[in-house]
Amino acid sequence: MMRIILFLLTNISVMLVFGFLLFIVGIQQNSIESLMIMSVLCGFGGSFFSLIFSKWIALRAVNGILVKQAKTEQEEWLIKTIQKYSKIVGITTPEISIYPSLEINAFATGPRRNSALIAVTTGLLQNMNKSEAEAVIAHEISHIANGDMVTMTLIQGTVNTFVIFFSRIVATIVTNFISSKKNEDNLNTSNYPIFYFLVSMFTEMVFGGIATIIIMWFSRNREFYADAGAAKIVGIDKMVAALKKLQMQNDQMNKGISSVTALCIHGQESFNLAKMFMSHPPLQQRIEALYNRDYL
Repeated sequence: MMRIILFLLTNISVMLVFGFLLFIVGIQQNSIESLMIMSVLCGFGGSFFSLIFSKWIALRAVNGILVKQAKTEQEEWLIKTIQKYSKIVGITTPEISIYPSLEINAFATGPRRNSALIAVTTGLLQNMNKSEAEAVIAHEISHIANGDMVTMTLIQGTVNTFVIFFSRIVATIVTNFISSKKNEDNLNTSNYPIFYFLVSMFTEMVFGGIATIIIMWFSRNREFYADAGAAKIVGIDKMVAALKKLQMQNDQMNKGISSVTALCIHGQESFNLAKMFMSHPPLQQRIEALYNRDYL
């Protein structure tokens, strides 16, 4: 789950830094209005930082190489296919990258519809026929055309805001309660700031876990729409064939290898609790949705 993990970890890291700064400047002692303003700034700061630098982070995470000029027939085909489908949906041709991996996979990222990146694995180019590969590319093009990364960023920023705000409200309530008890017992309350910081970080992680469930639900939902968008471009049969090839890969790998999954093509089965944290629906559900034309 490389790409989704990168997005969330970058976002969480920025949030933690901002959270530490809030603690240093004593924002917990200010008014509710000030706390809300700072929560909005910090909450959206992490998600927008992740979005703005998403292409740079992704390329370095997967050791991807940008393909600016075709050096092989395969690269020429890839460039022309992406250009063709980009024109169909009305977006600027994304930057193109190939990264080394045995997995059949691909992902799309970028701050805007007209400033995006599509990356595909060497495994995809080697193990998929052109029809299947076209469906995968169309799937990623659909993600870009739908503006899914920007929408995910806005949702992430919103839940971040509430995570930061309520974590500090809870920390203030708990710390004040403990402090009042200590005062009644004439105990030292000099550790109040440290205790506040620890409680706020703990509650931020707890609320952050709940927020992740919301983000993953959105991500799973958008996969169905990306599949439907790809089916409109290349046809349902090609999209289903691509998903079945991925299903075959999952069976062969015994579901044991992680994959790039933020706005990518891959999806694996999991047990019920873990499904809430999955960025992609099970492949069989996606195939059935296409046959039922649920999102077309």
